Amino acid sequence: MNEILTVSQLNENVKLLLEEAFTSVWVEGEISNLRKPQSGHIYFTLKDDKSQIRAVLFRQFGATRPVSRFEPEEGLSVLCRARLSVYEPRGEYQLIVESLEPRGLGALQKAFEQLKARLTAAGLFAEEHKKPLPFLPRKIGIVTSPTGAVIRDILNITKRRFPSVDILIAPTRVQGEEAAAEIIAGLGKLISYGGIDVIIIARGGGSLEDLAPFNDEALAHAVFNCPIPVVSAIGHETDFTICDFVADLRAPTPSAAAELVVPDRNELLIKIRNLKQRLEQSCGRMAAERRSFLNDLQARIKDPLRLTQDFSLRLDDLRERMFNAWQRKTAATQAAMEQKSIRLARQNPAVIIREKLLLLGNAQKNIAGILNHALALRREQLRKDAAILNTLSPLNVLQRGYSIATNAQTGEVIRKADTLNPGQQVKVKLAAGGFDGTIDEIWGE
Repeated sequence: MNEILTVSQLNENVKLLLEEAFTSVWVEGEISNLRKPQSGHIYFTLKDDKSQIRAVLFRQFGATRPVSRFEPEEGLSVLCRARLSVYEPRGEYQLIVESLEPRGLGALQKAFEQLKARLTAAGLFAEEHKKPLPFLPRKIGIVTSPTGAVIRDILNITKRRFPSVDILIAPTRVQGEEAAAEIIAGLGKLISYGGIDVIIIARGGGSLEDLAPFNDEALAHAVFNCPIPVVSAIGHETDFTICDFVADLRAPTPSAAAELVVPDRNELLIKIRNLKQRLEQSCGRMAAERRSFLNDLQARIKDPLRLTQDFSLRLDDLRERMFNAWQRKTAATQAAMEQKSIRLARQNPAVIIREKLLLLGNAQKNIAGILNHALALRREQLRKDAAILNTLSPLNVLQRGYSIATNAQTGEVIRKADTLNPGQQVKVKLAAGGFDGTIDEIWGE
Protein backbone atom coordinates (compact mmCIF):
# COMPACT_ATOMS: atom_id res chain seq x y z
CA MET A 1 0.00 0.00 0.00
CA ASN A 2 3.05 2.26 -0.24
CA GLU A 3 1.92 3.47 -3.71
CA ILE A 4 -1.56 3.34 -5.16
CA LEU A 5 -1.75 3.65 -8.96
CA THR A 6 -4.65 4.86 -11.04
CA VAL A 7 -5.78 2.76 -13.98
CA SER A 8 -4.25 5.27 -16.40
CA GLN A 9 -0.92 5.18 -14.57
CA LEU A 10 -0.91 1.39 -14.57
CA ASN A 11 -1.67 1.23 -18.32
CA GLU A 12 1.03 3.83 -18.98
CA ASN A 13 3.64 1.82 -17.04
CA VAL A 14 2.64 -1.38 -18.84
CA LYS A 15 2.89 0.44 -22.19
CA LEU A 16 6.43 1.64 -21.38
CA LEU A 17 7.54 -1.84 -20.27
CA LEU A 18 6.13 -3.58 -23.36
CA GLU A 19 7.48 -1.03 -25.83
CA GLU A 20 10.97 -1.20 -24.27
CA ALA A 21 10.98 -5.01 -24.12
CA PHE A 22 9.47 -5.66 -27.58
CA THR A 23 10.77 -2.92 -29.87
CA SER A 24 10.81 -5.24 -32.88
CA VAL A 25 9.30 -8.72 -33.16
CA TRP A 26 8.45 -11.07 -36.02
CA VAL A 27 5.04 -12.69 -35.65
CA GLU A 28 3.40 -15.24 -37.93
CA GLY A 29 -0.37 -15.84 -38.00
CA GLU A 30 -3.62 -15.74 -39.90
CA ILE A 31 -5.54 -12.51 -40.60
CA SER A 32 -9.12 -12.30 -39.30
CA ASN A 33 -11.63 -9.52 -38.48
CA LEU A 34 -10.05 -7.34 -41.18
CA ARG A 35 -11.29 -3.72 -41.21
CA LYS A 36 -10.30 -0.86 -43.55
CA PRO A 37 -11.96 2.40 -42.37
CA GLN A 38 -11.81 5.70 -44.28
CA SER A 39 -8.78 6.78 -42.24
CA GLY A 40 -6.62 4.49 -44.38
CA HIS A 41 -5.39 2.44 -41.42
CA ILE A 42 -5.85 -1.35 -41.53
CA TYR A 43 -7.06 -3.12 -38.39
CA PHE A 44 -7.07 -6.90 -38.03
CA THR A 45 -6.61 -9.77 -35.60
CA LEU A 46 -3.58 -12.05 -35.94
CA LYS A 47 -4.34 -15.56 -34.72
CA ASP A 48 -3.17 -19.15 -34.70
CA ASP A 49 -4.97 -22.30 -33.55
CA LYS A 50 -4.64 -21.34 -29.84
CA SER A 51 -4.38 -17.55 -29.42
CA GLN A 52 -4.98 -14.22 -31.07
CA ILE A 53 -3.75 -10.63 -30.79
CA ARG A 54 -4.99 -7.33 -32.20
CA ALA A 55 -2.86 -5.59 -34.81
CA VAL A 56 -2.91 -2.33 -36.77
CA LEU A 57 -1.07 -1.26 -39.93
CA PHE A 58 -1.06 2.52 -40.01
CA ARG A 59 -1.53 4.35 -43.28
CA GLN A 60 2.00 5.78 -43.37
CA PHE A 61 3.51 2.28 -43.27
CA GLY A 62 1.14 1.03 -45.99
CA ALA A 63 1.90 4.01 -48.26
CA THR A 64 5.68 3.47 -48.06
CA ARG A 65 5.56 -0.20 -48.98
CA PRO A 66 7.54 -1.02 -52.20
CA VAL A 67 6.22 -1.98 -55.61
CA SER A 68 5.89 -5.55 -54.37
CA ARG A 69 3.30 -4.65 -51.74
CA PHE A 70 0.06 -6.64 -51.59
CA GLU A 71 -3.36 -6.02 -50.05
CA PRO A 72 -4.11 -7.92 -46.80
CA GLU A 73 -7.02 -10.33 -47.12
CA GLU A 74 -9.23 -12.20 -44.67
CA GLY A 75 -7.83 -15.67 -43.84
CA LEU A 76 -4.39 -14.96 -45.35
CA SER A 77 -1.34 -16.34 -43.51
CA VAL A 78 1.20 -13.52 -43.08
CA LEU A 79 4.51 -12.66 -41.44
CA CYS A 80 4.59 -9.32 -39.59
CA ARG A 81 7.45 -7.22 -38.35
CA ALA A 82 6.00 -5.14 -35.55
CA ARG A 83 6.48 -3.57 -32.15
CA LEU A 84 4.30 -4.28 -29.13
CA SER A 85 2.28 -1.47 -27.59
CA VAL A 86 -0.73 -0.81 -25.35
CA TYR A 87 -3.84 1.13 -26.29
CA GLU A 88 -4.20 2.95 -22.96
CA PRO A 89 -7.91 3.98 -23.11
CA ARG A 90 -8.98 0.31 -23.15
CA GLY A 91 -5.93 -1.32 -21.58
CA GLU A 92 -5.48 -3.60 -24.63
CA TYR A 93 -2.07 -4.57 -25.92
CA GLN A 94 -1.61 -4.83 -29.69
CA LEU A 95 0.91 -5.10 -32.50
CA ILE A 96 1.93 -1.96 -34.40
CA VAL A 97 2.79 -3.55 -37.77
CA GLU A 98 5.61 -1.98 -39.77
CA SER A 99 5.95 -4.57 -42.56
CA LEU A 100 3.70 -7.34 -43.81
CA GLU A 101 4.25 -10.13 -46.30
CA PRO A 102 2.32 -13.31 -47.11
CA ARG A 103 3.54 -16.72 -46.04
CA GLY A 104 3.72 -19.62 -48.48
CA LEU A 105 3.48 -17.30 -51.51
CA GLY A 106 5.92 -14.55 -52.41
CA ALA A 107 4.85 -10.96 -51.99
CA LEU A 108 5.59 -10.21 -55.64
CA GLN A 109 3.46 -13.12 -56.85
CA LYS A 110 0.61 -12.21 -54.48
CA ALA A 111 0.73 -8.57 -55.58
CA PHE A 112 0.77 -9.69 -59.21
CA GLU A 113 -2.33 -11.86 -58.76
CA GLN A 114 -4.25 -9.19 -56.83
CA LEU A 115 -3.42 -6.46 -59.39
CA LYS A 116 -4.31 -8.77 -62.29
CA ALA A 117 -7.71 -9.56 -60.74
CA ARG A 118 -8.37 -5.88 -60.00
CA LEU A 119 -7.46 -4.70 -63.52
CA THR A 120 -9.44 -7.55 -65.09
CA ALA A 121 -12.53 -6.44 -63.18
CA ALA A 122 -11.88 -2.85 -64.32
CA GLY A 123 -11.85 -3.97 -67.98
CA LEU A 124 -8.24 -3.02 -68.82
CA PHE A 125 -7.62 -6.42 -70.43
CA ALA A 126 -10.82 -6.53 -72.52
CA GLU A 127 -10.34 -7.32 -76.20
CA GLU A 128 -12.67 -4.54 -77.34
CA HIS A 129 -10.12 -1.97 -76.09
CA LYS A 130 -7.22 -3.42 -78.13
CA LYS A 131 -6.06 -1.14 -80.96
CA PRO A 132 -4.92 -2.70 -84.27
CA LEU A 133 -1.30 -2.28 -85.33
CA PRO A 134 -0.55 -0.25 -88.47
CA PHE A 135 0.30 -2.30 -91.54
CA LEU A 136 3.42 -0.32 -92.41
CA PRO A 137 4.57 2.07 -89.65
CA ARG A 138 6.69 4.98 -90.72
CA LYS A 139 8.06 5.71 -87.24
CA ILE A 140 8.40 3.31 -84.29
CA GLY A 141 8.93 4.34 -80.67
CA ILE A 142 10.84 2.01 -78.36
CA VAL A 143 10.85 2.25 -74.55
CA THR A 144 13.77 0.22 -73.22
CA SER A 145 17.28 0.39 -71.87
CA PRO A 146 19.64 2.09 -74.36
CA THR A 147 22.29 -0.56 -73.66
CA GLY A 148 22.08 -4.31 -73.85
CA ALA A 149 21.10 -6.96 -76.35
CA VAL A 150 17.39 -6.02 -76.51
CA ILE A 151 17.77 -2.73 -78.36
CA ARG A 152 20.49 -4.20 -80.63
CA ASP A 153 18.25 -7.11 -81.62
CA ILE A 154 15.33 -4.80 -82.40
CA LEU A 155 17.49 -2.43 -84.46
CA ASN A 156 19.10 -5.28 -86.41
CA ILE A 157 15.77 -6.91 -87.24
CA THR A 158 14.04 -3.66 -88.26
CA LYS A 159 17.03 -2.67 -90.41
CA ARG A 160 17.03 -6.05 -92.13
CA ARG A 161 13.26 -6.20 -92.67
CA PHE A 162 12.55 -2.55 -93.63
CA PRO A 163 15.54 -0.19 -93.51
CA SER A 164 13.56 3.00 -94.20
CA VAL A 165 11.51 2.80 -90.98
CA ASP A 166 12.48 5.50 -88.47
CA ILE A 167 13.25 4.39 -84.89
CA LEU A 168 12.87 6.72 -81.89
CA ILE A 169 14.22 5.40 -78.57
CA ALA A 170 13.05 6.60 -75.14
CA PRO A 171 15.90 5.37 -72.90
CA THR A 172 14.78 4.16 -69.47
CA ARG A 173 15.85 1.81 -66.75
CA VAL A 174 14.00 -1.52 -66.90
CA GLN A 175 14.86 -2.76 -63.41
CA GLY A 176 14.71 -1.28 -59.92
CA GLU A 177 12.27 0.78 -57.90
CA GLU A 178 12.52 3.85 -60.17
CA ALA A 179 12.11 1.90 -63.40
CA ALA A 180 8.29 1.99 -63.53
CA ALA A 181 8.20 5.79 -63.24
CA GLU A 182 10.85 6.16 -65.94
CA ILE A 183 8.96 3.82 -68.30
CA ILE A 184 5.78 5.87 -67.79
CA ALA A 185 7.74 9.07 -68.47
CA GLY A 186 9.32 7.58 -71.60
CA LEU A 187 5.91 6.54 -72.86
CA GLY A 188 4.63 10.09 -72.32
CA LYS A 189 7.58 11.57 -74.20
CA LEU A 190 6.91 9.40 -77.25
CA ILE A 191 3.24 10.39 -77.23
CA SER A 192 4.16 14.09 -76.99
CA TYR A 193 6.75 13.81 -79.75
CA GLY A 194 4.07 13.09 -82.36
CA GLY A 195 4.16 11.08 -85.55
CA ILE A 196 4.75 7.76 -83.76
CA ASP A 197 2.69 4.94 -85.34
CA VAL A 198 3.43 2.17 -82.83
CA ILE A 199 5.34 1.83 -79.52
CA ILE A 200 7.32 -1.19 -78.29
CA ILE A 201 8.01 -1.62 -74.56
CA ALA A 202 10.82 -4.14 -74.32
CA ARG A 203 13.18 -5.80 -71.89
CA GLY A 204 15.03 -9.11 -71.67
CA GLY A 205 14.11 -12.02 -69.43
CA GLY A 206 14.57 -12.15 -65.68
CA SER A 207 13.10 -13.23 -62.37
CA LEU A 208 9.77 -12.01 -61.02
CA GLU A 209 11.68 -9.42 -58.97
CA ASP A 210 13.48 -8.20 -62.11
CA LEU A 211 10.16 -7.83 -63.98
CA ALA A 212 8.42 -6.07 -61.06
CA PRO A 213 8.41 -2.60 -62.75
CA PHE A 214 6.24 -4.01 -65.54
CA ASN A 215 3.67 -5.19 -62.97
CA ASP A 216 3.08 -1.63 -61.79
CA GLU A 217 -0.55 -0.42 -61.67
CA ALA A 218 0.31 3.12 -62.80
CA LEU A 219 2.16 1.74 -65.83
CA ALA A 220 -0.85 -0.46 -66.67
CA HIS A 221 -3.14 2.60 -66.75
CA ALA A 222 -0.58 4.57 -68.78
CA VAL A 223 -0.43 1.80 -71.42
CA PHE A 224 -4.23 1.45 -71.43
CA ASN A 225 -4.72 5.21 -71.96
CA CYS A 226 -1.99 5.49 -74.61
CA PRO A 227 -3.56 6.68 -77.90
CA ILE A 228 -0.85 4.86 -79.89
CA PRO A 229 -0.89 1.04 -80.27
CA VAL A 230 1.50 -0.55 -77.75
CA VAL A 231 3.35 -3.85 -78.18
CA SER A 232 4.66 -5.45 -74.98
CA ALA A 233 7.85 -7.53 -75.38
CA ILE A 234 8.88 -8.31 -71.81
CA GLY A 235 11.14 -11.24 -70.97
CA HIS A 236 11.04 -14.64 -72.58
CA GLU A 237 8.10 -16.50 -74.08
CA THR A 238 7.08 -18.01 -70.70
CA ASP A 239 7.24 -14.69 -68.84
CA PHE A 240 3.97 -12.82 -68.34
CA THR A 241 3.55 -9.34 -66.85
CA ILE A 242 0.65 -6.95 -66.30
CA CYS A 243 2.04 -4.85 -69.14
CA ASP A 244 1.59 -7.87 -71.47
CA PHE A 245 -2.09 -8.21 -70.59
CA VAL A 246 -2.99 -4.52 -70.98
CA ALA A 247 -0.95 -3.88 -74.14
CA ASP A 248 -2.62 -4.04 -77.55
CA LEU A 249 -0.35 -6.95 -78.54
CA ARG A 250 2.03 -9.20 -76.61
CA ALA A 251 5.18 -10.44 -78.31
CA PRO A 252 6.91 -13.50 -76.83
CA THR A 253 10.34 -11.82 -77.16
CA PRO A 254 11.69 -8.37 -78.16
CA SER A 255 12.94 -9.87 -81.45
CA ALA A 256 9.47 -11.22 -82.17
CA ALA A 257 8.04 -7.76 -81.45
CA ALA A 258 10.24 -6.25 -84.14
CA GLU A 259 9.09 -8.91 -86.61
CA LEU A 260 5.42 -8.37 -85.73
CA VAL A 261 5.62 -4.57 -86.06
CA VAL A 262 7.81 -4.23 -89.16
CA PRO A 263 6.90 -6.17 -92.35
CA ASP A 264 9.62 -7.72 -94.48
CA ARG A 265 10.44 -5.34 -97.36
CA ASN A 266 11.48 -8.15 -99.69
CA GLU A 267 8.29 -10.08 -99.03
CA LEU A 268 6.27 -6.93 -99.70
CA LEU A 269 8.09 -6.34 -102.99
CA ILE A 270 7.36 -9.95 -104.03
CA LYS A 271 3.72 -9.49 -103.13
CA ILE A 272 3.58 -6.21 -105.07
CA ARG A 273 5.08 -7.85 -108.16
CA ASN A 274 2.62 -10.74 -107.89
CA LEU A 275 -0.28 -8.34 -107.46
CA LYS A 276 0.91 -6.28 -110.42
CA GLN A 277 1.08 -9.39 -112.58
CA ARG A 278 -2.37 -10.52 -111.44
CA LEU A 279 -3.73 -7.03 -112.10
CA GLU A 280 -2.28 -6.95 -115.63
CA GLN A 281 -3.75 -10.37 -116.34
CA SER A 282 -7.10 -9.38 -114.94
CA CYS A 283 -7.16 -6.15 -116.96
CA GLY A 284 -6.28 -8.12 -120.12
CA ARG A 285 -9.11 -10.60 -119.56
CA MET A 286 -11.54 -7.78 -118.81
CA ALA A 287 -10.53 -5.88 -122.00
CA ALA A 288 -11.00 -9.05 -124.05
CA GLU A 289 -14.43 -9.66 -122.54
CA ARG A 290 -15.51 -6.05 -123.17
CA ARG A 291 -14.21 -6.27 -126.78
CA SER A 292 -16.18 -9.47 -127.36
CA PHE A 293 -19.30 -7.93 -125.85
CA LEU A 294 -18.94 -4.87 -128.08
CA ASN A 295 -18.59 -7.07 -131.14
CA ASP A 296 -21.81 -8.90 -130.21
CA LEU A 297 -23.63 -5.59 -129.86
CA GLN A 298 -22.38 -4.41 -133.20
CA ALA A 299 -23.62 -7.63 -134.79
CA ARG A 300 -27.06 -7.31 -133.21
CA ILE A 301 -27.60 -3.60 -134.01
CA LYS A 302 -27.49 -3.76 -137.83
CA ASP A 303 -30.58 -1.56 -138.66
CA PRO A 304 -31.19 1.26 -136.12
CA LEU A 305 -34.41 2.36 -137.93
CA ARG A 306 -35.99 -1.06 -137.54
CA LEU A 307 -35.03 -1.15 -133.89
CA THR A 308 -36.62 2.27 -133.40
CA GLN A 309 -39.87 1.10 -134.99
CA ASP A 310 -39.99 -1.95 -132.72
CA PHE A 311 -39.58 0.31 -129.71
CA SER A 312 -42.39 2.59 -130.98
CA LEU A 313 -44.80 -0.35 -131.35
CA ARG A 314 -43.92 -1.61 -127.91
CA LEU A 315 -44.42 1.89 -126.47
CA ASP A 316 -47.92 2.11 -128.01
CA ASP A 317 -48.83 -1.29 -126.61
CA LEU A 318 -47.63 -0.34 -123.15
CA ARG A 319 -49.54 2.96 -123.31
CA GLU A 320 -52.80 1.15 -124.19
CA ARG A 321 -52.31 -1.45 -121.48
CA MET A 322 -51.61 1.27 -118.95
CA PHE A 323 -54.80 3.16 -119.95
CA ASN A 324 -56.95 0.01 -119.63
CA ALA A 325 -55.42 -0.82 -116.28
CA TRP A 326 -56.05 2.72 -115.06
CA GLN A 327 -59.74 2.50 -116.07
CA ARG A 328 -60.15 -0.85 -114.31
CA LYS A 329 -58.48 0.51 -111.24
CA THR A 330 -60.71 3.62 -111.26
CA ALA A 331 -63.89 1.52 -111.60
CA ALA A 332 -62.81 -0.78 -108.80
CA THR A 333 -61.98 2.18 -106.59
CA GLN A 334 -65.41 3.80 -107.20
CA ALA A 335 -67.22 0.51 -106.44
CA ALA A 336 -65.25 0.12 -103.25
CA MET A 337 -66.06 3.69 -102.23
CA GLU A 338 -69.78 3.11 -102.79
CA GLN A 339 -69.73 -0.05 -100.69
CA LYS A 340 -67.89 1.76 -97.93
CA SER A 341 -70.43 4.64 -98.08
CA ILE A 342 -73.28 2.16 -97.59
CA ARG A 343 -71.47 0.49 -94.71
CA LEU A 344 -70.70 3.89 -93.21
CA ALA A 345 -74.39 4.89 -93.39
CA ARG A 346 -75.32 1.69 -91.59
CA GLN A 347 -72.74 2.43 -88.96
CA ASN A 348 -73.98 6.02 -88.46
CA PRO A 349 -73.47 6.85 -84.75
CA ALA A 350 -76.80 8.75 -84.58
CA VAL A 351 -78.78 5.67 -85.67
CA ILE A 352 -76.88 3.44 -83.28
CA ILE A 353 -77.42 5.90 -80.40
CA ARG A 354 -81.19 6.01 -81.03
CA GLU A 355 -81.37 2.19 -81.01
CA LYS A 356 -79.33 1.97 -77.81
CA LEU A 357 -81.48 4.66 -76.12
CA LEU A 358 -84.65 2.69 -76.98
CA LEU A 359 -83.18 -0.48 -75.54
CA LEU A 360 -82.03 1.45 -72.46
CA GLY A 361 -85.57 2.86 -71.88
CA ASN A 362 -87.11 -0.61 -72.10
CA ALA A 363 -84.50 -2.00 -69.74
CA GLN A 364 -85.16 0.78 -67.21
CA LYS A 365 -88.92 0.03 -67.28
CA ASN A 366 -88.29 -3.68 -66.79
CA ILE A 367 -85.90 -3.04 -63.91
CA ALA A 368 -88.38 -0.65 -62.22
CA GLY A 369 -91.19 -3.26 -62.47
CA ILE A 370 -88.97 -6.00 -61.08
CA LEU A 371 -87.80 -3.80 -58.19
CA ASN A 372 -91.37 -2.74 -57.28
CA HIS A 373 -92.59 -6.34 -57.29
CA ALA A 374 -89.62 -7.49 -55.18
CA LEU A 375 -90.18 -4.57 -52.73
CA ALA A 376 -93.87 -5.48 -52.31
CA LEU A 377 -92.94 -9.10 -51.56
CA ARG A 378 -90.35 -7.99 -48.97
CA ARG A 379 -92.86 -5.67 -47.25
CA GLU A 380 -95.47 -8.45 -46.96
CA GLN A 381 -92.85 -10.83 -45.55
CA LEU A 382 -91.71 -8.17 -43.07
CA ARG A 383 -95.26 -7.63 -41.88
CA LYS A 384 -95.73 -11.37 -41.26
CA ASP A 385 -92.38 -11.67 -39.46
CA ALA A 386 -93.25 -8.66 -37.22
CA ALA A 387 -96.61 -10.26 -36.26
CA ILE A 388 -94.82 -13.53 -35.33
CA LEU A 389 -92.18 -11.71 -33.30
CA ASN A 390 -94.84 -9.69 -31.49
CA THR A 391 -96.65 -12.92 -30.59
CA LEU A 392 -93.44 -14.51 -29.24
CA SER A 393 -92.17 -11.37 -27.50
CA PRO A 394 -91.69 -11.67 -23.71
CA LEU A 395 -93.06 -8.15 -23.36
CA ASN A 396 -96.34 -9.32 -24.84
CA VAL A 397 -96.44 -12.02 -22.15
CA LEU A 398 -95.93 -9.34 -19.51
CA GLN A 399 -99.01 -7.54 -20.78
CA ARG A 400 -101.02 -10.54 -19.67
CA GLY A 401 -100.01 -10.11 -16.01
CA TYR A 402 -96.74 -12.03 -15.91
CA SER A 403 -93.35 -10.71 -14.71
CA ILE A 404 -89.62 -11.60 -15.18
CA ALA A 405 -87.34 -12.04 -12.14
CA THR A 406 -83.56 -11.82 -12.51
CA ASN A 407 -80.61 -12.18 -10.14
CA ALA A 408 -79.65 -8.66 -9.00
CA GLN A 409 -75.92 -9.48 -9.12
CA THR A 410 -75.54 -11.65 -12.22
CA GLY A 411 -78.56 -10.52 -14.25
CA GLU A 412 -79.54 -14.15 -14.97
CA VAL A 413 -83.26 -14.98 -15.34
CA ILE A 414 -84.60 -16.97 -12.36
CA ARG A 415 -86.46 -20.06 -13.55
CA LYS A 416 -86.37 -22.35 -10.47
CA ALA A 417 -86.97 -21.52 -6.79
CA ASP A 418 -84.31 -23.93 -5.56
CA THR A 419 -81.62 -21.68 -7.14
CA LEU A 420 -82.49 -18.88 -4.66
CA ASN A 421 -81.43 -18.23 -1.07
CA PRO A 422 -83.23 -16.24 1.66
CA GLY A 423 -82.01 -12.64 1.73
CA GLN A 424 -80.93 -12.72 -1.90
CA GLN A 425 -81.59 -9.56 -3.96
CA VAL A 426 -83.72 -9.88 -7.11
CA LYS A 427 -85.05 -7.54 -9.81
CA VAL A 428 -88.59 -7.94 -11.08
CA LYS A 429 -89.65 -6.51 -14.47
CA LEU A 430 -93.35 -5.85 -15.12
CA ALA A 431 -95.24 -4.84 -18.23
CA ALA A 432 -94.76 -1.23 -17.13
CA GLY A 433 -91.71 -0.65 -14.92
CA GLY A 434 -90.36 -3.01 -12.26
CA PHE A 435 -89.04 -3.21 -8.68
CA ASP A 436 -86.19 -4.66 -6.55
CA GLY A 437 -86.93 -7.24 -3.90
CA THR A 438 -85.40 -9.49 -1.22
CA ILE A 439 -86.16 -13.24 -0.87
CA ASP A 440 -87.86 -13.91 2.49
CA GLU A 441 -89.25 -17.37 1.89
CA ILE A 442 -88.73 -20.04 -0.78
CA TRP A 443 -91.68 -22.28 -1.77
CA GLY A 444 -91.54 -25.73 -3.16
CA GLU A 445 -92.58 -26.75 -6.67
